Amino acid sequence: MLFFVYMDKQQAKSRAAKLRAEIERHNYLYHVLDKPDISDAALDSLKNELQRLESEWPGLITPDSPTQRVGGQALDKFVKARHDTPMLSMFDAFSEEEMRDWQTRLVKLAPSAKLNYYGELKLDGLAVSLKYEGGIFVRGATRGDGRVGEEVTANLKTVVSIPLKLRVPTIKELSDLGLGVGERKRVVQAAESGQVEIRGEAIMTDKVFQVLNQRYKQEGRPLLANPRNAAAGSIRQLDSRVTAERQLDFYCYDIATDLGLARHEQEHEVAKLLGFKILKQNQFCPDLEAVFKLHRHLEAIREQIGFDCDGVVVVVDDLKLWNKLGVVGKGPRYMMAYKFAGRQATTILRDVTWQIGRTGALTPIAVLEPVALGGVTVGRSTLHNLDEIKRLGVKIGDTVIVERAGDVIPKIVGVLPKLRTGREKVIKPPLRCPICHSPIKRAEGEVVWRCANRHCYAVRLRNLSHWSAKDAMDIEGLGPKIVELLFNRGLARDVADFYTLTRADLLGLPGFADKAADKLLMAIAAKKNLLLAKLIYGLGIPHVGEETAVVMANNYWSLRGARRRGNLLNFIDWSQKIKLNELQDLSDIGPVVAQSIFNWFHDENNLKLLKKLESVKITLQSAAGRILPLAGQKFVLTGVLSSLDRNEAKDRIRALGGQIGESVSRETDFLVVGDKPGSKLDQARKLGIKILNEKEFLKILK
Repeated sequence: MLFFVYMDKQQAKSRAAKLRAEIERHNYLYHVLDKPDISDAALDSLKNELQRLESEWPGLITPDSPTQRVGGQALDKFVKARHDTPMLSMFDAFSEEEMRDWQTRLVKLAPSAKLNYYGELKLDGLAVSLKYEGGIFVRGATRGDGRVGEEVTANLKTVVSIPLKLRVPTIKELSDLGLGVGERKRVVQAAESGQVEIRGEAIMTDKVFQVLNQRYKQEGRPLLANPRNAAAGSIRQLDSRVTAERQLDFYCYDIATDLGLARHEQEHEVAKLLGFKILKQNQFCPDLEAVFKLHRHLEAIREQIGFDCDGVVVVVDDLKLWNKLGVVGKGPRYMMAYKFAGRQATTILRDVTWQIGRTGALTPIAVLEPVALGGVTVGRSTLHNLDEIKRLGVKIGDTVIVERAGDVIPKIVGVLPKLRTGREKVIKPPLRCPICHSPIKRAEGEVVWRCANRHCYAVRLRNLSHWSAKDAMDIEGLGPKIVELLFNRGLARDVADFYTLTRADLLGLPGFADKAADKLLMAIAAKKNLLLAKLIYGLGIPHVGEETAVVMANNYWSLRGARRRGNLLNFIDWSQKIKLNELQDLSDIGPVVAQSIFNWFHDENNLKLLKKLESVKITLQSAAGRILPLAGQKFVLTGVLSSLDRNEAKDRIRALGGQIGESVSRETDFLVVGDKPGSKLDQARKLGIKILNEKEFLKILK
């Protein structure tokens, strides 16, 4: 959902016209040509924006608006198939509040009814209709525009999970469902000699998608874009042998034929008895609270389900109420698609600001029209650097696609140039640092621009904050606001000054009473005996991340005589003597990083800082003489660990000589799996990587 600034009627009319044209273009690419170039979530976001505009300005609605039709047009290359009853789309809800509003509307239409619901996992595939006569599959059709679809019987016959002949349920099986004599007879008669229409979703599983793409890559064939598009494209193949190769699956979600059943849940159970797969995740929900619980559960495990899904279809369970509640516009009132938080959405890039990092690097920050994405409202996103801006072709004023996966920082992944008005502006870097107004420069071979002033306020402040941050020294209570306060009061001009703070210094600051001052001083004092890798990372050397810091520390401790190297003076001496070619010879350290390390340790001001840290009694936790049991072994983590957080787990691995990877590959030795793991788990299984649960992981850390 996009939170709009005010538009007058003419602006709204112009925006709506552009949105209609863009949505229809993407609908054609997806539904007709099977060549989508934006995600489904991004397209949904454009449709939602248009719907809101038309709701606010009803006079803007046109007969050809995408909001006024159910689906796409049938392809001419197939015989058209008319549906006896329309295959309708559904209304979408994105929050518990919207779901409660929906229930309120239902209560007004059926005030005396008891509302129970049936929750169904909303599959992201291709909706199809299957007709059976005398128990034999005679026609399969796509949804099309809801009334006329494409006749694709031959292709659907290749889907193993679609029965070519209906199974006839036994009387006992039907009795166990609570069906009366009349209902039992109707079901059996329909399965044996009558007509039955089944509706459901044709899908491609993640496993099949990955296997096919691996094979296609080896054979030099075009890769499939995503499982949903692959399923739709497979059904629309003229050659059914291609469809068979795709190994599609099918799940039933409705029996369109009236079999006298009382409840929608019974339709699913009867469909199962007729020979169709139904989703094990579906369940009866006595009220909306049960719906919300189901939705939260399925959203949490969606990555583990094995195929694409984007929400929960919530259906009024009492079939007798369906006619009473009726259909309005594009969909039925008696069901609602309660969507999961979107991974992508569209919004407007309003401006670009420039942030100065700890190395002086300028990072462009996109200021966005606030948009709901991944369960939060996003108003800002990184654009990384000017090369990324150039690659995207993005301008201020553009409609952009923003992506957020899990807790990852939102990023702009695409631009929709056809929605431009002509007033968009090219993004240019500032000529001077926005903080200290010094010139900015771009070093040869680098993609980033930097402030030329090494004493820039922003650079010094971020270096101080970096030292105390969770992934460096992790000094509790020394967050960015306190760091800035200490810096502005002249109490902390470099990281060594943290260790010279006194109680009197802190008591003179706003918000610091006796207890708060003592607590911060204790937290700082607790971080005077440091892991060498933490110290190296905390120094903020350009291009040196956590893993590079570990490589340097391990190399230092491996030297002969390292047992006597536990004080900082010895490390300082080593840092002055190590040669550039020796740094380049270290594993995972290339020429650019090696040069950066060499330059930093041979800078007079940095040498003074190291000596100052030694003078305030910073010492090193000696790793000399220790056997490191995890040396040479690479770990990747996924999911949430209950006994320790992600950073602590990484530190424990590194302390034992292990390495950390961010993605699973053939070089990975172990995948550590916590609660709610992501797609890394499937990848590890596929590659035969050793998988450790939390209990097994903690055991090897002992």
